[in-house]
Amino acid sequence: MAAPTRVFAFRDARWAPDPVLEPSAAVRSPQPVPLVIDNGSFQTRAGWACPDPAVPAEPLRGARGGAGAETQVGNDLGSPEPLRWLLRSPFDRNVPVQLELQELLLDHVFQRLGVSSQGCVDHPIVLTEAVCNPLYSRQMMSELLFECYQVPKVSYGVDSLYSFYHNRRQNWPCSGLVISSGYQCTHILPVLESRLDAKNCKRINLGGCQAAVYLQRLLQLKYPGHFAAITLSRMEEILHEHSYVAQDYIEELQKWRCPEYYENNVHKMQLPFSNKLLGSTVASEEKQEKRQQQLRRLQELNARRREEKLQLDQERLDRLLYVQELLEDGQMDQFHKALVELNMDSAEELQSYINKLSLSVEQTKQKILQSEVNIEVDVVDSKPETPDLDPVGSEQSLEDVESINEFEPLFAEEQPEVEKPVAAVQPVFNLAEYHQLFLGTERIRAPEIVFQPSLIGEDQAGIAETMQYVLERYSKEQQAILVQNVFLTGGNTMYPGLKARIQKELLEMRPFQSSFQVSLASSPVLDAWYGARDWAVEHMAREEGWISRKDYEEKGGEYLKEHCASNVYVPIRLPKQAPRAAEAPSRASGTGNPSEQA
Repeated sequence: MAAPTRVFAFRDARWAPDPVLEPSAAVRSPQPVPLVIDNGSFQTRAGWACPDPAVPAEPLRGARGGAGAETQVGNDLGSPEPLRWLLRSPFDRNVPVQLELQELLLDHVFQRLGVSSQGCVDHPIVLTEAVCNPLYSRQMMSELLFECYQVPKVSYGVDSLYSFYHNRRQNWPCSGLVISSGYQCTHILPVLESRLDAKNCKRINLGGCQAAVYLQRLLQLKYPGHFAAITLSRMEEILHEHSYVAQDYIEELQKWRCPEYYENNVHKMQLPFSNKLLGSTVASEEKQEKRQQQLRRLQELNARRREEKLQLDQERLDRLLYVQELLEDGQMDQFHKALVELNMDSAEELQSYINKLSLSVEQTKQKILQSEVNIEVDVVDSKPETPDLDPVGSEQSLEDVESINEFEPLFAEEQPEVEKPVAAVQPVFNLAEYHQLFLGTERIRAPEIVFQPSLIGEDQAGIAETMQYVLERYSKEQQAILVQNVFLTGGNTMYPGLKARIQKELLEMRPFQSSFQVSLASSPVLDAWYGARDWAVEHMAREEGWISRKDYEEKGGEYLKEHCASNVYVPIRLPKQAPRAAEAPSRASGTGNPSEQA
């Protein structure tokens, strides 16, 4: 049985501009509603924390041109590929460090949500941050929000913990092991009694970005003829729609070695191409039409040259007739002077040239009339024209006549003939198939890097080794509690087969007949925003988790009020200065400075 054809076209989706939303009256009464911003390194989602279901804004992406260029932020860019080398992000990995770019991104968010950012933003802000976020990054973010936007209060939380909170609200408080894999990093987060155990959190510096770059390199090496067409945007599309995680990587590679398995599972990605073949045969009717057009153009060219020759001969004839009138009027001095200028000796020679030139003018007029009739009825004269005689005898006239005769034989040579039908030449290869990318083992090799970072030369541990390392730091009783609630979230966990792979890895590392439970977020990309919204609605009237302006001014920008989805606050501990040693007693004379004797 023949395998079904699996040819997929690239969508090459363009970013739709973010809409400008008009805030309803519910966001300001009876008090300003918190504004929830999931500040991710790949996408930013923002919306209102209303008690009724709120719709988050479309993903926002930030970009900035060169020096002096107009700044563009968000999905207004359209297609990202031509500007990818100009894109700038406020993030280094998953930590915001470029605050001037973060300010542009926040301005874009406020403007699209209908909030005026000039002077004061009087809505509380719920903002996500990285796990174990450095104090300097939080300090700069708090300074931006309180000093630039004059917000009343701020709450910081971890995006993956918000997602965990959203999916476990019915059983809250609870414990579990959160595996979050995003665009830049992958985190293993142990949660005990609804609080993050920050001391045992681990990060792997691999995510969707590295997988897309790795897949791009694989396909560019495989198809060097399509180097420019293999873009990062298309690689991300392949990762999202055609890749999967193998439950057993080595066993899966062995399956792909079987030709039948390859034919049944290979995905063919169709690149754009043109159907027009260079050197393809043209139908005889088209060739006949082109030949007729060429003949008509040659006829028009000959007609123009005859008209130019007729005009020149007519001017010469008028001049000779004027000299003859001088003889008839008896102006002999002027007549002889004109004959010398014309290089003639007598009146008889003048009359001979006048007769020849008159005959030539009449013949040229008749040919012009005949060619005009031929052009109108599209009739090609097959007879070559006889050379015209030069009545004056000048070399210029002869050259004009010869130039006309050079074109006239073409009419006979290019006479349309009945041609035999020419069979179409079949191409030696399938052009559409030449522009196809065959995805075989590439479908599993790119997602595998989070389990085996050595595939791309990274000296790091994969998810399985890191997860085992984290569990071994707890007692057996705590390990049993954590593995009962292994939670997967983040955009890089949406590969088919990832949940089964985590279950297989846990089965290998856990004791015999021990139980565990692995679950995937209901919406791995949006659940972080929904969880932050749920938290903001529940804690809108409470003081827990909110940093007020007074807290900011008294305790600094790095200050954090902990809550169920936040980081652990570790204040800056400056080393105490050693007490100043007692200085030596003053001189025996007792004339020292009293302040130096203290």
